[in-house]
Amino acid sequence: MIKREISDKILELSEKFPVISIIGPRQSGKTTLVKALFPDKHYVNLEEPDTRLFAIQDPRAFLSQGPKGLIIDEAQRVPELFSYIQSMVDRQKRSGQFILTGSQHFLLHEKVSQSLAGRVALFKLLPFSLKELFLHFNQLTPFGDYLFKGFYPPIYDRQLRPTDWYSAYVSTYVERDVRQLLNIKDLDQFTLFLKLCAGRIGQLLNYNSLANELGIAVNTVKGWISVLKASFVVFTLMPYYKSYNKRLVKSQKLYFYDVGLASYLLGIRDKSHLQNHFLRGELFENLVIADLIKFAYNNGFEPNFYFWRDQTGHEIDLLIDTNGRQRAFEIKTSSTISTAFFKNLTFWQKISGNSPEDSVLIYTGESAQKRSQAHVLPWHRLINPSFLFE
Repeated sequence: MIKREISDKILELSEKFPVISIIGPRQSGKTTLVKALFPDKHYVNLEEPDTRLFAIQDPRAFLSQGPKGLIIDEAQRVPELFSYIQSMVDRQKRSGQFILTGSQHFLLHEKVSQSLAGRVALFKLLPFSLKELFLHFNQLTPFGDYLFKGFYPPIYDRQLRPTDWYSAYVSTYVERDVRQLLNIKDLDQFTLFLKLCAGRIGQLLNYNSLANELGIAVNTVKGWISVLKASFVVFTLMPYYKSYNKRLVKSQKLYFYDVGLASYLLGIRDKSHLQNHFLRGELFENLVIADLIKFAYNNGFEPNFYFWRDQTGHEIDLLIDTNGRQRAFEIKTSSTISTAFFKNLTFWQKISGNSPEDSVLIYTGESAQKRSQAHVLPWHRLINPSFLFE
């Protein structure tokens, strides 16, 4: 088993909170992780019909299973349980009594927030990070391999071909999660919607454009995007809120939590196809931003990530706001550094007043440098990005 960076934080807070909640996409390793961290707790899965029926019909008896605590997988399937859990933990006052996992963000998070506020520690588990893979294998492969393979645990644990695994994953996701969350009659149309989203990776999210291509209402597209977010398929970056320039772009930018899934949806069936792919740069940008998000979640804090763009073409790919300090990132798929790469960073420094010390260029080369305009970091420095959040 590949050790998950989030493990220590989960164990630490399980000694202080009666309930631990872990959410994340299907197949991100939630079940494997909680079973390994809490081997003495009884495990149940509410995806199983008979188990779910037991929980619905006799919730008190269901929650009393396991004298050393209970792991409830896919807990959002029986939301009525949360009120009973609240009552039990208030009465018994035991730490680490219940471990809840779920793959649908708003269904589990909403119920947990309503019923278990102050009693639960919340975690998000995404697919493997570069750091986790490096510590396990003691090496990183070329970045193009990660653009193609992605980071889902089964691809590494079972040595599966990425195309085979993603094909099954997309089919299962559409058939199970989408049917549960949306009343969609034409699932093929939703699959096409997924592919269109992959084609817009790293770009401004234009609901009207997607609606026109699919021949559906704009509100339908907004609902479908919400489902992709809720099931941890995509995330969006908000534009930076501080108005250094009145003519700012206000749309969000679209990314995938797993770059390998995006590559599969783009029709990439061999890593060699990435070499000249028109979205290679955007896929690399997605890899970098998603990995930094994983670092934040694995260390127990919410990432304050944004982008900045004005209507004259100046853009900052990523802004990390930590304790009032903004770090600006330019992300380039080039192994050679060009002076043109610093243009947007120096413009940002001029209008924001931020120091070059807080500007970072991440590229696909090998050497780290300290330039007068910014710090230059090779992509593999992402295996230890803690200094970027100080």
